[in-house]
Amino acid sequence: MFGLKQSPWVIHYDASSCNGCDIETLACLTPGFDVERLGVLNTGDPKHADIFLVTGAANEQSHAVIRNIYDQMPEPKVVVAIGACACTGGIFRECYNISGGVDTVIPVDVFVPGCAARPEAIIDGVVQALAALMDRRKAMKALGKNVDQVLYSRAESADAARILSLQKTAHQQEGTIYGEEHVPGLVQTLPALEVELTQRVFIKATVNGRLVGVARGYAQDRTGFISDVIVHPYFHRCGVGRRLLEELEKALPDMNRFEASIGDKCVESAAWLQRQGYELYKTDSWRPAIARVYFQKERK
Repeated sequence: MFGLKQSPWVIHYDASSCNGCDIETLACLTPGFDVERLGVLNTGDPKHADIFLVTGAANEQSHAVIRNIYDQMPEPKVVVAIGACACTGGIFRECYNISGGVDTVIPVDVFVPGCAARPEAIIDGVVQALAALMDRRKAMKALGKNVDQVLYSRAESADAARILSLQKTAHQQEGTIYGEEHVPGLVQTLPALEVELTQRVFIKATVNGRLVGVARGYAQDRTGFISDVIVHPYFHRCGVGRRLLEELEKALPDMNRFEASIGDKCVESAAWLQRQGYELYKTDSWRPAIARVYFQKERK
């Protein structure tokens, strides 16, 4: 948390602005204001971003992009609407193709008014967003201590966006090991996940309505295949993953055995599977220079 406070990463998207607010946002990165000296870094990858900066009003063409970027950002995250257009639609709000401010598409935490918004105001908005982000992080850590309040149930199609956001967070370490392009959980798209939700069994763990874990799998030839078990980092070592795995195994009845596979360098995941009763039984080449390790467990 200290690292986040010292160096928040932001991602900027121009929904449909006149470029006035865009230029002022970029001005924050120039030597005149130099927000990087304060630790604020601009990234083009939503999977690494903490704060989402949006300029311009929301229109039909930008809806999907705004939502897609937001869904790919890991929890917790905050959104800053920069400029009158992003806040309310501005002078374009009555136009036939404008739906209004960014808050008509995604939740907005901080509004920075102005036409165009001044760099000082934008920096102040980022500071306020950082405070909201820290509060959200503390709240999630507090939830991690209340594992007795975790509810386990079948995931539905409406959970797809939240599941995608969670897996972006859960697989970050694996992406560092293998490279993001080799980790299915990091490159999966929302439409692909929505299709998978209709084809496989998904068990979700929620606390006060917040998604904190997901397990997925499917049945084939009397074998239950465990595709993935992910838990938000704040809920690690709280028993959530173990319970998710148990609930998934129950949701795959009449199976003689269960099988799970992970990357050969995921040492902690391998040790966790073995603690759940799974035994190593084979290793094979998955992609060039990448091997997968397979574990199995007989149903008792």
